[in-house]
Formats: sequence, C-alpha cells, structure tokens
Amino acid sequence: MSTITASGAKVVSKRRERTRIALEWGGFAAAAVLIVFGVVAIVMGFNGRSTVSDSLKQEKIVGSADMTPAAIKEEAQKAGLAISSLSFPTLSVADKAINSGDRARAFAGYMRIHTLEATKGMTYAEMGRFVAKPGTPKSQLTPDGMTSNDKYALIDKASGQPVANGLRDLWVTETALTTALNTSYMADKLGLFGIVVGVALLLSGIGFAVLAFAALHRRQSAAI
Repeated sequence: MSTITASGAKVVSKRRERTRIALEWGGFAAAAVLIVFGVVAIVMGFNGRSTVSDSLKQEKIVGSADMTPAAIKEEAQKAGLAISSLSFPTLSVADKAINSGDRARAFAGYMRIHTLEATKGMTYAEMGRFVAKPGTPKSQLTPDGMTSNDKYALIDKASGQPVANGLRDLWVTETALTTALNTSYMADKLGLFGIVVGVALLLSGIGFAVLAFAALHRRQSAAI
C-alpha cells in the first residue's frame, strides 16, 4: 500500500511540475505577444499622427489675424450674434500654420463663427434655397427673406433657372471644409489613443515576462 501511495505521489508531482513549466513558458509567450502588439500599436499611432500632420501641411492653411478667442468673440458681438448660444474656440491660431489636429479643430470652429456672421446667425436649415422675387407672400418666405418654393423664386434671365441663395450655399462649403478638419482632429486623437494603448500593452508584456522569469527562477532555486 505504501509503495502504491509513493508511486501515485510521484505521478501527481510530475504532473504539477509539467503544469508549472507550461504556465511559465505560457507567461513568456503571452509577454512576447503583448510586447509585439504594443510596439506595433505605438508605431501605427505615431505613423497616423504623422500622416495627419503631413496632409494638413500640404493644404498650406494659415489662421487669419482674428482667429483668437478674444478677437472672434468681439467680432461675433459686433455682428449681433447671440454670444451665449455659441461655442467659441479656446485655441489661438492667428497667423499660425494649421499643421495639427488641435489647430485643425480650432480653425473649423473659427470658420463656423465667420459663416454665422455672414448669414446673420442663421444656419443652413433656416435659410431659403432661392432668392425670392418681389411680391412673394410672407407664408412662402423663410426667416432670411428668401424662399424654398421655386414658384416664388427669382428667375435668372440668362439660364432660366431660379437664382440660388448664395449665403445658403456658403454653408455647404463651410460644412465640407469643417468636416474634413474635424476628421483630421479625430484621426490625430485616434493616433494618440493607439500610442497610449501600445504603451499599456508594452508594459503589460514586460510585467508578464518579469513574473514568468521570477517563477522560473524560484523553481530552479527550489530544485537546487
């Protein structure tokens, strides 16, 4: 009976030893994978941010002299805009090259204020599609004095088509440009997020490697 018990104990001990060794090497494998993923994420993050910066530099955009928080608020107030209902940029880009995500977002914010100044505070949805012809009923006029009913639109004699509301079309251009700028901002922040995640993975991988090495060293010391 004692012989069988000793033999069984040896089998159990060997199994535990194999399991311990598998876990140790599994720790090294997990550490290697995390470190590789971390390095890749960091490289991709920096590459993404570099791409955003290079793309913005190619456009050669420079902020105008009034693109400071104080100057734009003063302009908006003079234009009769409701200051309390507007969101103003907090970053100054006056006479600065737009070459980063933060500057792109700020520039987009200044563009929106400029457009509102031109349209007297009215957004795209509040404005009529066409220039209204004289005598148009008030019921067919939009808040900006234009109309969205082509029956009451002023007709261009040369083309025979309704005259478009130029200020409303200004919003189309503004929206397209600000969307591109805000997308650059988002891409820049996603690149930064990738770098942060990469660092976290890298540190986790190093931590796994340290733990696995400590367990291996402990086992070897116990064997000695």
